[in-house]
Amino acid sequence: MTHTHDEDPACEVAHHEAPGELAGRTLVAVFASPVADCLLRFGAELGFRPILLEPDPERRVEGFTVVTELGDYLDAAADVVLTDHHREEIGPVLRDVLKFPVRWIGIMGSARHVAPHVRALADLGVPPEEIARVHRPIGLNIGSRTPPEIAVATLAGLIADRNGRPGGFLF
Repeated sequence: MTHTHDEDPACEVAHHEAPGELAGRTLVAVFASPVADCLLRFGAELGFRPILLEPDPERRVEGFTVVTELGDYLDAAADVVLTDHHREEIGPVLRDVLKFPVRWIGIMGSARHVAPHVRALADLGVPPEEIARVHRPIGLNIGSRTPPEIAVATLAGLIADRNGRPGGFLF
């Protein structure tokens, strides 16, 4: 079977004959962590505008825009990923993020454990339908264990979701 570039715009992008669509995508990693560092680095390569939201001014990931409070970054083109499920600020941060029309919100954590954000949000009076907007676990199920693997799985899941695809190898 003969393949021409005219048949597949994605092929043109892969061969650098057409630009990929990158505009308007924001990735907000919440909490400075090794996973946040990888998410932001890899996300930048994938065309996301990488932002770190870190409420603690003592914690940082170098090389990225760092904000200590929510602002102009949380719009309908923003994907928000909480990279630490042990931080005491989880409830207030998620409550505040849920007030914005962000495209997607997720928090790291295993499906085998109780999700701490559910109780934290309920205690703050967040309605169940808003709590349900928070995805957990996040990313594609590839058995990721290291920060780079978790970042790759998460970003692949975000891209699949953004493109209306199931992820994996089914086309």
